Amino acid sequence: MNDAVEANVLPNEDALKAAGSEHLFIHASSYRALANDTSKRILVEGDGAIVKDIEGKEYIDGLAGLWLVNAGHGRQEIADAYARQAGTLAYASSTQATTIPAIELATRLAELTPGDQATAFFCSGGSEAVESAIKIARQYHYFNGEPKRSKIIGRRGSYHGATYGAMSVSGTRPASEPYHSPFMHGVLHASPPYCYRCDFRHSFPGCDLLCADQIEQIINYENPKTVAAVIAEPISASGGIVVPPDGYWARLREICDRHGILLITDEVINGFGRTGRMFASEHWDLVGDIMTIAKGLASGYAPIGAVMCRPHVVEAFEGDNKLSHLLTYGGHAAACAAALKNLEIFEREGLVANSQSMGARLRAGLEGLSDHPCVGEVRGLGLLVGLEMVKDKDSKEKFAEDGPELKTLGEGLAERGLLTRIGGVLPLSPPLCITAEQVDRTVAIIDDSLTEMEAAHGIG
Repeated sequence: MNDAVEANVLPNEDALKAAGSEHLFIHASSYRALANDTSKRILVEGDGAIVKDIEGKEYIDGLAGLWLVNAGHGRQEIADAYARQAGTLAYASSTQATTIPAIELATRLAELTPGDQATAFFCSGGSEAVESAIKIARQYHYFNGEPKRSKIIGRRGSYHGATYGAMSVSGTRPASEPYHSPFMHGVLHASPPYCYRCDFRHSFPGCDLLCADQIEQIINYENPKTVAAVIAEPISASGGIVVPPDGYWARLREICDRHGILLITDEVINGFGRTGRMFASEHWDLVGDIMTIAKGLASGYAPIGAVMCRPHVVEAFEGDNKLSHLLTYGGHAAACAAALKNLEIFEREGLVANSQSMGARLRAGLEGLSDHPCVGEVRGLGLLVGLEMVKDKDSKEKFAEDGPELKTLGEGLAERGLLTRIGGVLPLSPPLCITAEQVDRTVAIIDDSLTEMEAAHGIG
């Protein structure tokens, strides 16, 4: 054992970076990324919407970690709630028992979630929630005497997770095809409600929601009696902050009902105040038959997710019809305790209302940057906002995601104290406790960084 570890003394900065580069395989990164990729950093402290790295530099956390630190960093009372439960009973078998925090959290979620989504199946995160939702949907139809209903329809551009089933229903095939195909059998994909880059080259409302009707065309072509579920994010988050047009969700809900197909609403990112409502579904009075949640459920203080089901779904599993699915850490007692305290903070501090007001301020500030030649569109709801980045506003030509322009922009943002990630869209989803001053600073940093990029690469 390392002597420094034995003495409970942290190694110095250089030693930590060397050890991290050698022994830590950072997610979605190359080996030794900590040493070779300047965008990787060691974070050591956080407070609200601010994080600090090992060198002492502070940043606005523009993505709330990975779309999830909704209550903000440094919440000691959430850590204390986790520790108290861990000291009493951290874990109980997910198949043989349950705990008081799990029952209390399931009951609280039944009160908060849209409509009659009243029963929770707990898991460890978003990808597991999506895997679980798919299994629940298929078994629901099997127990209802329709075993051939196994197909799942997703949408191109949506992201539902990185495990096998979640990856298969995600609309991100070009990125994963070289490594992970063949994907799960029986998965189909439709066009997204992406008005800025409409697959049909139409404009709303003249399009009459062709993107929703295409899903019904697929259902009819495949035979409705073979389709188990449609899965979709109310607002596609990491796929580009795509907000669907008015009427889209009502049309899709009608289509699913007409054909006896379950609608899975993926609120893993959207949920828990992110869009200015507790759940994004509320913007359209939408109630999915099954809803996936995670991320903001515990704001990153514990790995926890859930699948929320309506009564007609779970009633199919009564009696001898047991759910053929389990996860070791589902309903982890300490994680549930952390989530309960997190939701208490949401209510006490009005974080959903702050998301709405600060989100409006952020979007207004970003819309003020529309004169930049590389800003094609600003869109979003609440504190889920994005800037579509383009080389040319008329042609809507994209930047290469690994090109020099976006590299310059990313470096400029970080140097000025804003952490986010850059691709076809510059996404922002900061902690819901962000202040007006921090919102204004975020806009100013983006403004200056765009100006620097445009000047460096002769844009405009």
